[in-house]
Amino acid sequence: MKNAVPYISAILLASFGLLTLFLSSSVIFDLFGIRAKEGNYVLFVVWANFISSILYLFTAYGFLKRKRWTALLLSISGIILIIAFIGLIIHANSGGLYETKTIGAMIFRISVTLVFALLAWFSIIKKQKNVS
Repeated sequence: MKNAVPYISAILLASFGLLTLFLSSSVIFDLFGIRAKEGNYVLFVVWANFISSILYLFTAYGFLKRKRWTALLLSISGIILIIAFIGLIIHANSGGLYETKTIGAMIFRISVTLVFALLAWFSIIKKQKNVS
């Protein structure tokens, strides 16, 4: 079962990354009319999600190949998302327009990213340290 963790993580991260890449790029580049459906989106949050989606795809590969940098990339993605979340809170408190669902979505995305970072740490880095 322990060998299944990297493969399951890679599949979940790749799926999450592709979905995020599609949605964020659709808003950024106004594809398929998604921008109008999103309402009061906050562009820097969408860009943070876009960058994270690319990092998710790299880390999916990192999980499959059990690369040590997987946890680092996920941690960087988490930091980017946390900074964007702080910016969103500042934006909201200063009267900027936003969708309330964005706050919940950001908390969810940050949580998922940090859980995968911990999975990478324990299933790749810590395991390789114990083998050495």
